[in-house]
Amino acid sequence: MNKTERRICWYSSLLIAVMMNSPRLLALKTDGLVAHYWHFNLAELIFQVTFNFGFCYLLFYLNLTTSSILFIYRNNQRKLLAYFLNFLLLLFCCIVGGIVQRHSFIHTQLRNIYWLGYISRYFLTTILAAILIKIILLLRIAQKKEKENEQLKTVYLEAELELLKEQLNPHFLFNSLSTLSGVVREDPVKAQYFINHLSKIFRYSLDQSGNQMATIEEELNMIRSYEQLLKMRFEEAFVLTIAIDTEYLNFKVPHLSLQPLLENAAKHNSASKKKPLRVEIFIADYQLVVSNNLQAIPRPENSTGIGLSNLSSRVRILMHDEIVINKTTDSFSVKLPIQR
Repeated sequence: MNKTERRICWYSSLLIAVMMNSPRLLALKTDGLVAHYWHFNLAELIFQVTFNFGFCYLLFYLNLTTSSILFIYRNNQRKLLAYFLNFLLLLFCCIVGGIVQRHSFIHTQLRNIYWLGYISRYFLTTILAAILIKIILLLRIAQKKEKENEQLKTVYLEAELELLKEQLNPHFLFNSLSTLSGVVREDPVKAQYFINHLSKIFRYSLDQSGNQMATIEEELNMIRSYEQLLKMRFEEAFVLTIAIDTEYLNFKVPHLSLQPLLENAAKHNSASKKKPLRVEIFIADYQLVVSNNLQAIPRPENSTGIGLSNLSSRVRILMHDEIVINKTTDSFSVKLPIQR
């Protein structure tokens, strides 16, 4: 039994014990019908409530504790044996409690009807306890199913996240190789520099394999390598500004969440020395913002839409939140939720 179930058993046992013995309080009224047949005795009432409480709690304990023989029989589909043992427990408690009370408290004129009433009261106690035991067992089954569903959901989401991350690498690799093919023809030395930073990015991706979240500091370290790739492509036509206070560096965002945003900015905007593509990364209202000036290309490259949709899905799964996209006539920004 867990802590909550134990409390339920304690309170239920006390309630049943008081309910079963509350009619005895009617004997306090000396001119009443009950007082005519039953003399109120406080010691007897305390004994009956205590003994009834102990019997009731014993039923709960033996039928709900997983190490109990009654619980094991019930789970092994030997329910008839479990019911028989419960009956023996009822019979034993009735005999022991009855003998103690009969010799200590019962008046001579009541001894003829005593056993029938006593057994009836404990039989009713057993029925009430059995109903509550069944309710607790049903709650356990419901909790077990809910836990299994949560585990299945977690496994499914982890698999989905891995697929989403795996989707990013080929997409990024294709774009990088396209850029590299042009750099190799123009400047082999520059190509070596390009490959060096490209390897750092993929190393970061592989080192973080299995980790769905990364600190902002880790993401920015990778972004600085990606910045070098973009500078080799655009030269002075690309400007990246990072303005994030150190207090936010340990906050977390989905792994590989910044690189697709820079990639989108470079893919969908024109850039020249006169009109450079300016990208800013900063914190605003406890959100990580990636913003760029909007200089839309008249005939943009074919887009699969993988970058933003992929990031949006991962944020929704990992953080139960949404990215915020703002587009105006002269700027485009994406706001990411951050997590401590």
